[in-house]
Amino acid sequence: MTGRNSFHDLTRDFTPERRRRVEARKAELRAAMPLHELRRARAMTQQAIGQALHVKQPAVAKLERRTDMYVSNLRSYVEALGGKLSIVAEFPQGNVTITNFADHPADIPSE
Repeated sequence: MTGRNSFHDLTRDFTPERRRRVEARKAELRAAMPLHELRRARAMTQQAIGQALHVKQPAVAKLERRTDMYVSNLRSYVEALGGKLSIVAEFPQGNVTITNFADHPADIPSE
């Protein structure tokens, strides 16, 4: 015996209330995570992201560690994961989606 139990076995005796709390916590954790965790959750490697972005793996590692970056770089990263980037400002009165960043730079007409 390896001493390991499946998640199903560990949670088999959870009450319905505890299962609801676990599901709520899972949703909370999914709602906010750093880029490297998002990439892992999407089952992608830095190498695969690099290929999609036309950069080498070390550049992806550096991007994932940044605390400040261009919105266009973040958008490209999220799109390489198969997602779409939305920027939302949160206020006590409600949330507002910022639309300035919705278009790719190539979509913006030059003056």
